[in-house]
Formats: sequence, C-alpha cells, structure tokens
Amino acid sequence: MTDKTNPSTETAAQAEPSIRVAGQYIKDLSFENPNVGKMLEAPVENPQLQVEVNVNTRQAATGMYESVIHFTANATSNGGPLYKLELEYGGMFKIEHMPPQAMEPFLLINAPSLLFPFVRRLLADITREGGFPPLLLDPIDFASLYMKRKQGAQPANGNGAVA
Repeated sequence: MTDKTNPSTETAAQAEPSIRVAGQYIKDLSFENPNVGKMLEAPVENPQLQVEVNVNTRQAATGMYESVIHFTANATSNGGPLYKLELEYGGMFKIEHMPPQAMEPFLLINAPSLLFPFVRRLLADITREGGFPPLLLDPIDFASLYMKRKQGAQPANGNGAVA
C-alpha cells in the first residue's frame, strides 16, 4: 500500500491561510474641545452626535497588510460645537497562503473587527478625558460596510442608479 499524501508536494494554494497580528497602533488622533468654557457654565442638553466610520487597506510589504479604521465624531448642541474627534487606528497583519479573492474581504471585514474593541476603548477614554460622558459605540457591522462599498464601486448606468 502506498501513501498518496506527500507533505513535500503540498503547494501554497493547498496550505491553510496563516494570519498573525504583527502590530496595532494609533496612526492619527485629534480631539478638539472648542467650547469648554460654555460647557462648564451650563450643562449641555440634547447633544447631537454625528459619527462616520471607514476602513482602508494597503499592502505594506510582501505578506504584510495594513488595515486602518478611520473614525470621526462631531458632537454639537444648540450652543454650538461640543467636540470633534478623529481617530485612525491601524493594524499590521502578516498573511500567508490566503486566496487572492479572500484577501479584500479579510482586510475590510475581519481585520477591522479584530481592531474594533481597542478603538471603542480609546474613544470612550478620550471623550471622558475631554470632559464629556464616554462615547460607547455599539458594535459595527463591517460586513455591511464592505457590501455598501462594493455596491458603490459598481459602475452606474445611464439613469444614475447603481447597476
């Protein structure tokens, strides 16, 4: 009886994907608190919060990929702006043996999902240290963001609708 499985003939396409978080970091951070004097004089009522989240990726080197969550929050009230918070939080991932068609979904869905708990904690700490109640984000559906991004990348037909 012969053994038909020979590990030395295994190709990269047959190997299991290998993913390692090589590092994670704050790329950019800004917190502006323009009306702190007014805020200390009278409590703010009914603040409005506008939040924007985006994810970008790039290949940093052979087998190394960066995924960055871009987060912006603008808080305003009837008295004007309360704060503006901008955060770019990145992770560097060492990825081997991943099929090319799986790379983009991993970097835009799975990678930011791994980074999100750290982003959430930073945002809560920064807003609290800025003199406001902590900004506690609900979980973000990165798969839904990815699908919207893919739909937006499709060419538009003549009537302006996405094809």
